Amino acid sequence: MQELDKVQINFDSNGLWVLNIALAVVMFGVALGITVTDFKILLKQPKLLFVGILSQFILLPMATFLLVKILEPQPSIALGMFMVAACPGGNISNFITQLAKGNVALSISLSAFATLLAVVMTPFNFHFYSKLYQPTAQVLNTVELNSWELVKLVLLILGLPLVLGMWFRMKQVALAIKLSKLLKPLSIVVFVAIVIIAFSKNLDVFNTYIHHVLFIGIGHNILALALGFLVARAFKLSFQNQKTLAIETGIQNSGLGLLLIFTFFNGLGGMAILAAFWGIWHIISGLLLAFFWSRFKTVEV
Repeated sequence: MQELDKVQINFDSNGLWVLNIALAVVMFGVALGITVTDFKILLKQPKLLFVGILSQFILLPMATFLLVKILEPQPSIALGMFMVAACPGGNISNFITQLAKGNVALSISLSAFATLLAVVMTPFNFHFYSKLYQPTAQVLNTVELNSWELVKLVLLILGLPLVLGMWFRMKQVALAIKLSKLLKPLSIVVFVAIVIIAFSKNLDVFNTYIHHVLFIGIGHNILALALGFLVARAFKLSFQNQKTLAIETGIQNSGLGLLLIFTFFNGLGGMAILAAFWGIWHIISGLLLAFFWSRFKTVEV
């Protein structure tokens, strides 16, 4: 059996362009539902902003590093875990928050802030923790990752669509709202399509190695969800906001992670399979959790 760290997922340049465009369109659709008011909401409640940033950009990457140290997975899988943890919240977190009867306004506001911060924090967290863990540092040395190119790509895929979407919302409110309602439900379909496209020519590789990431991916996702919930609880936020923080921390933009993996790591097997599995699993876990929480009344606890 070929070592997973040496397996490459075949993904041609045309497919990569499709992935770039698809993610940018999805991000544009999310941005259509964001207004300047959403940013003001968080600025007026700095505690919520602080807890959200702490949970997603500080504690999750740190907890992921500790999990990697404990489990000692293959280096390529560890890199996939670092990549997923470094990404901002997923574009379906607002939808799942609504199903869970969480604070949708907070979810939208945090998604907007997270997207802006991700331009800097995603490359930083990924590079920092990957270099800190010796086995993954060795892999990075063979890849020659250009941090500036990574920042530019994240800026183009996340930052630019966010700004354009918000600008369009300001200029064409009614049309933006209609487009937003149309594009948001398509986010899940788009991501699933991205995964299918990415692995359509590599199903044998996916089937052969999926068992290597199955329990790690599920455990990592549970850790992220629990972390967001417990951090919010520790800061004595309402139950509604606890649910929201859990979802924002546990639903990661693994589509962005896949794009970065295919662009900078040539589809490194363990990374790509972990990110793809996370992308599918976090939808399942998020919907299950939303169904469970939706049965409870929104109360302060």
